[in-house]
Amino acid sequence: MSTPFIGTDGVARCSWCASTPAYVHYHDHEWGWPVSDDIRLFEKISLEAFQSGLSWRTILTKRDNFRRAFLGFDFNQLVRLNEADVARLLQDEGIVRHRGKIEAVIHNAACAKALVSEAGSLAAFFWGFEPAAADLPEPQTASTTPEATRFSKELKRRGWKFVGPTTVYAFMQAMGLVNDHAHGCAIRAQVEQARQAFTPPK
Repeated sequence: MSTPFIGTDGVARCSWCASTPAYVHYHDHEWGWPVSDDIRLFEKISLEAFQSGLSWRTILTKRDNFRRAFLGFDFNQLVRLNEADVARLLQDEGIVRHRGKIEAVIHNAACAKALVSEAGSLAAFFWGFEPAAADLPEPQTASTTPEATRFSKELKRRGWKFVGPTTVYAFMQAMGLVNDHAHGCAIRAQVEQARQAFTPPK
């Protein structure tokens, strides 16, 4: 179980954001807060793929560059990118230059469009995998869960790439499908209140 740390402002937070000041704002204002916007959801699942094998700090530092490079992660626009665009992105020092992951974002954009046609929105489909509170492990003790594994399998069945169970669970933690803030973290109660007021898309 993660033990919160006390910041210079006297606020108790999850221990993982002690490693860099850049994490504090992300922790307080983004991580775990429920999200229903399709573009933000697609951005996050794409960035989680880029994070694989790297630290989130690396991705967070480059996030504005990723947004510029990938057209704000608007999957309706990304489907138009071609091999010439991939070659250009491989020369972009502002992002992680990994061909497989770059191609996966473009490929997954087409999968996202198809999923919207199927389910009405990414949010409606993704939030269908929100686990029951009773099924959750203690905060920050698991790298994946049965729900994340099922979510991953369903995305892969629809052709998505770089969406393994660990990547998907990190996405679920970040986008508020679970509240994985540590017990004792000052933000945990705020996130839980936001989750209670949140109506998952249908």
